[in-house]
Amino acid sequence: MLKVTKKEFWFVVGSQHLYGEEALRSVKKDAEEMVETLNKSKNLPYPLVLKELAITADTITEIMKEANYRDEVAGIITWMHTFSPAKMWIRGTKLLQKPLLHLATQFNESIPWKTIDMDFMNLNQSAHGDREYGFINARLGKQNKIVVGHWKREHVVNEIADWMDVAVANGESFNIKIARFGDNMRNVGVTEGDKVEAQIQFGWVVDYFGIGDLVSVIDAVTDEEIDALFDEYMRLYDFEYGSYDQKVWEAHVKVQARQEIGMRRFLEQGNYNGFTTNFEDLYGMQQLPGLSVQRLMAEGYGFAGEGDWKTAAIDRLMKVMAHNENTGFMEDYTYELAAGKEAILQSHMMEVDPTLAVNKPKIIVSPLSMGNREDPARLVFDGKAGNGVVVSMADFGTHYKLLVNEVSLFEPKEPAPNLPVARVLWEVKPGFHEGVHSWIQAGGGHHTVVSLNITTDQILTWARLVGLETTVIK
Repeated sequence: MLKVTKKEFWFVVGSQHLYGEEALRSVKKDAEEMVETLNKSKNLPYPLVLKELAITADTITEIMKEANYRDEVAGIITWMHTFSPAKMWIRGTKLLQKPLLHLATQFNESIPWKTIDMDFMNLNQSAHGDREYGFINARLGKQNKIVVGHWKREHVVNEIADWMDVAVANGESFNIKIARFGDNMRNVGVTEGDKVEAQIQFGWVVDYFGIGDLVSVIDAVTDEEIDALFDEYMRLYDFEYGSYDQKVWEAHVKVQARQEIGMRRFLEQGNYNGFTTNFEDLYGMQQLPGLSVQRLMAEGYGFAGEGDWKTAAIDRLMKVMAHNENTGFMEDYTYELAAGKEAILQSHMMEVDPTLAVNKPKIIVSPLSMGNREDPARLVFDGKAGNGVVVSMADFGTHYKLLVNEVSLFEPKEPAPNLPVARVLWEVKPGFHEGVHSWIQAGGGHHTVVSLNITTDQILTWARLVGLETTVIK
């Protein structure tokens, strides 16, 4: 299962002393009701915690400093209930190292024309306070998120929820550890990258291991462990024996079971949450990992083939953002160029993420020309339909660059009885010619991560947090 440590968000309300203690009591009461209502609604993925009123520079600074060192705090949400002089926020905001969301809202939804007076005006100055607070964030160059609208509106709550997922993923980015089993595929350009810069900019740790390091752990797996996992396969998947004798077929599948147990054990021991393999680096292994990799991806591990550690890290990051739903590693394979039906078939040699499956996966065993090993087992299924985003990262020598394309996935209508891999189909936006042309021109790679649960805005929000150049095609 995808493991993310317990997270919360602090709700910080801006005001000042000038309106008196009675006004501040009203501010606190309104803030308490907002936080309680939002938490009880269960519409936010993480809880809100109300902090003391931000009415002095010292208070604001202490809140921000504490947020920085509290690991459970994923970000800060601020609301200007009244007018809050912006210079009070400078020191604390400069020190803040967590994501920041400015909620431009007010407690009441409508102006009470029959009763409104200057007391009401003084107490409900969000419109006034938002401009003052927004100015200082812009002046400081803070890449904060701004959400506008009444706090009970569905679209406002959804925007906050989406940002929370990005903020948590941003924090988890600095916990991403990728184990590279073998090196990059030889002669391939897009899988290369500066690992030191990636650790500085994104927090990713990337470690190389010789295949022998992994094989020694795989070989230590017991037959009893393998049989128990095979029984789990029988409960979860359909079996298709094809032309294989049943015992031969099961022996091939159990090789993948052994690999799955061994790889998971290796990753857990090193606290890795992502990994890569390479069909050119298989010394000592019976099969190229297929079913075993798919199973680990379904648990939330980031993955990419051919040693592409950047895509494996992006996969893990987006899985955290999407709560490991409908998100996985992908590769462009074949065009459909029939007029009016233009699309791209997405797959890989075997390693297609089961979180994208629309039907019950089946296990098959089939030859694989690459890798020069025995026939590997893999899960085969069709991909889901829906609107999504596909993301690719490349190192351009002087900087990293993120490519984002909005896509429309659809379920395959034609059977493919001779295709021994899972398949995902999508149409690129704004159209096939322009979308493919723009992707190639911008240097987008053939390895990507696709998600049906993440929006372009969420990707851009994260990119701004880490200072990442981004090209969007939609």
